[in-house]
Amino acid sequence: MKISARNMLKGKIVGIKKGATTAHVSLEVNGTIVMASITNDAVDELKLTVGMEAAAIVKASDILIAVED
Repeated sequence: MKISARNMLKGKIVGIKKGATTAHVSLEVNGTIVMASITNDAVDELKLTVGMEAAAIVKASDILIAVED
């Protein structure tokens, strides 16, 4: 697989919670949990299961930091 995104976080799926249409997939990356919201269909098509190796791929042009005044 080739992809243009350069921010790839490899880890292990530690949780999958399906909702009505969207699933929250939790991926443990070096002790930190990264969560992705994807469709239930995507979970099924990718055959995602807890314990399997996967990667979170982040594609963003900007990351913003905010604090309260």
